[in-house]
Amino acid sequence: MSHTASPDVSPTHWVLTLSCPDRPGIVHAVAGLLAEHGGNITESQQFGDPLSGLFFMRVQVASAATYDELAGALERLAAPFAMQWSLDVAGRPVRTLVLGSTAAHCLNDLAFRQRSENLPIDIVSVVSNHTVLEPLAAFYGIPFHHVPVTAATKAQAEARLLELVEELDVELVVLARYMQILSDDLCRRLAGRVINIHHSFLPSFKGARPYAQAHDRGVKLIGATAHYVTGDLDEGPIIEQDVERVDHTRAVEDLVALGQDVERRALARAVRWHAEHRVLLDGHRTIVFR
Repeated sequence: MSHTASPDVSPTHWVLTLSCPDRPGIVHAVAGLLAEHGGNITESQQFGDPLSGLFFMRVQVASAATYDELAGALERLAAPFAMQWSLDVAGRPVRTLVLGSTAAHCLNDLAFRQRSENLPIDIVSVVSNHTVLEPLAAFYGIPFHHVPVTAATKAQAEARLLELVEELDVELVVLARYMQILSDDLCRRLAGRVINIHHSFLPSFKGARPYAQAHDRGVKLIGATAHYVTGDLDEGPIIEQDVERVDHTRAVEDLVALGQDVERRALARAVRWHAEHRVLLDGHRTIVFR
């Protein structure tokens, strides 16, 4: 039975991502399934990883078929291919919670891009262990939650965070210079749903004043890394990195300003690619279909 839509039914633009053991016939099978449901493929990318033996694919398709129709067909297709898949409406804003401490540059950038550059996220709340960012959240009309964290209250603070994730139906958590380490348990609970940004001096320059240390050593590159959060501190699968060259004329303050700009850029790209379903996990690394 054909699922081709009648001409007067407007198609929905879907994005399908999948991974499975690599073998012949995967692209043919997926394209055939979409064609049976009246699908017009508008974008398609795939990659076979010779190291892991896995195949990854991202497809955007216009089809008047319903989610249930497509999902049911994909479920039947998945079994013989041992396939993991995800289907969503292309461009749907991903419900996002931003965690911050006192630095405002990453939060401000994400909120601005959401408002003015069609960054496909919906920041449903800002959570902070300080109150410094509350006026900025209010400026953008984003609800703010102050959740203090001390060594004695860390467990309660993380429990409150999980409550907010559930209450607000949060799909993505962004650590926008949130200066707290998440517990292993929380990392497991939110695996694949938390993105962090940090400077790329690690492990060389740790502590409270890494840019001063970098300046003292005469670094020539300022960098930032956006990655998924795991129990291994700052060692989760990398999504994006960016750098700026510097020289001996730069003061510490210059390095800080350049570093913040690099962090903004790298984090914004990582969040966009995640929200557009362009990032697929391949063990400890990522496949990014840009």
